[in-house]
Amino acid sequence: MRPLVPLALTLLITACGDGESLSPPDARLPDGGRYRGEVVNGLLQGQGRIDYPNGSWYAGAFLNGQWHGQGEWHGSNGEVYRGDFQQGLFHGQGTLSANGTTYTGTFKLGRRDGEGTLKEPGQTYRGEFKADQYSGAGHLELDDGSDYQGVFAHGKPNGEGVRSDASGNQFTGTFVNGELEGHGTFSSSEGDQYIGDFHGNQLQGRGRYESAEGDVWIGQFKEGALTGEGEMFGSDGSHYKGRFDDWHFAGPGSLSLADGSSYVGTFDNDTYDGRGTLTHKDGEVETGLWTNGQRVRNAEGKLLPDTLELGLLNQGALLEKALAAVPASTNGEIQLYSLTLAGDGKQSVFMREADYVNHMLASRFGAVGQVNLVNHRDHLNDRPMASRETLSRAVQTIAQRSGAEDLVFIYLTSHGTHEHELVLDQPRLQLSDLQPDELAAVLAPLKNRDKIVVISACYSGGFIPALKDEHTLVMTASRADRVSFGCSEESDFTYFGDALFAQALNETDDLQQAFELARKHVAEREAADSFEASDPQIWAPKGVLAHWQRLRQQQAKRALQSAALSAQQAKSTASH
Repeated sequence: MRPLVPLALTLLITACGDGESLSPPDARLPDGGRYRGEVVNGLLQGQGRIDYPNGSWYAGAFLNGQWHGQGEWHGSNGEVYRGDFQQGLFHGQGTLSANGTTYTGTFKLGRRDGEGTLKEPGQTYRGEFKADQYSGAGHLELDDGSDYQGVFAHGKPNGEGVRSDASGNQFTGTFVNGELEGHGTFSSSEGDQYIGDFHGNQLQGRGRYESAEGDVWIGQFKEGALTGEGEMFGSDGSHYKGRFDDWHFAGPGSLSLADGSSYVGTFDNDTYDGRGTLTHKDGEVETGLWTNGQRVRNAEGKLLPDTLELGLLNQGALLEKALAAVPASTNGEIQLYSLTLAGDGKQSVFMREADYVNHMLASRFGAVGQVNLVNHRDHLNDRPMASRETLSRAVQTIAQRSGAEDLVFIYLTSHGTHEHELVLDQPRLQLSDLQPDELAAVLAPLKNRDKIVVISACYSGGFIPALKDEHTLVMTASRADRVSFGCSEESDFTYFGDALFAQALNETDDLQQAFELARKHVAEREAADSFEASDPQIWAPKGVLAHWQRLRQQQAKRALQSAALSAQQAKSTASH
């Protein structure tokens, strides 16, 4: 039996681990607890340990029969506390873990009280506590990325503070029971800013809201929107003063537009609606009854013809005239045909840009057959409209009139969507947007023609996979997952349109070099404006690049011959 003696001694002296000692207790308590440690005058004193019948235990310092001083408590429910005790309660500095939560900090009479850190499932709080609740200065962080830093009371934000949500939006001001109340500020992750009154975390009362683009709204806000009397100052120079309903012009008001025109009267959903007077920049005045942005009766109440209906009646003739002007190719020489399209008729920048490119292709690059399709709120009656069908007919006409040796230049400018659609929008009409595979199908009649397709729109890089082939050079204003910039009413160009046509192609006629210059210009401008880079894209087959160079060489040769002939004629005239 002798070799077993050391093992037996080891078991007997085990006292302060997680398991209860096998040695006899020094005292048995009325509640069934078994105590091992010092006993002075019948009271637990000094260092000791109590094991309770339910499996919980305490080990540490005792004073006059109570936990007092440094100790460690393990509850049968999994609760664990290590730290200071006073008169049997957590008191002083300690760490308490229970049910997935951990608190490290100051306790007072058994409760979290004072400075501490509480980590719970989904959130962490660092700051002051009182009676187990957040109270005083603190910082609450949630696992979704949102947080609040400021003053707490009764467990909730109460007082001055800053709250940020998971998207990066930030609210600053006075909080009452967790909600922003009274005067405060809001900053969105996109750069919008609001200064004014709040109620229940929403914009409510008098305030000023400025968008990242520079548009400003001032007035009465209700449930998060400008509703009531207010003003709007557009970044394009426009100015509205009057009634609003959920951010929209609604009711009596006055509007001055960036083009110099002005309207005074009644609005509904941002459009002229009701009695009003429109004064054009040239001084022409239109007074009467308006419906959905159109004057339907004059000042005397006489019913007027609908400009939309008149425009639609003219569209067939306008398109026929434009297509009839496309000449047939002449054999032998390379000729350039062009097609330009302005897609969104609510903003003038696209029409201005398409017109500039159309003129440039004729004057600088010698385009002989041109079609220009334009959507614009004021030109349905005198410009052929941009739709999938008019685009298709224009392509078919160019395919029929051009020859195999010719080049085709196509420029499309508009808004673009996340789904890689080119927006086609004529106000008061419902047009379908143009998807990449649909554009590829529209261009099918030109499949054997070398062509340059340039698309200035957000997310336009998404068109390249559907369009690229050995006969098609494609340039886009952005990557498939990026926006492009410059689509504002007062602008003459988008950023990409300006960089490529107004700058790069006026410096060089090499398409590849022009694109690289344009990409550099765009990147510099976006960096200066603190915008995310749009990252323009290109697909450039060598055969199309070479074809373009042959066109330019042919045009240069013809220009030299023409100059020589003119000089000869001038000399002959002078000799006579």
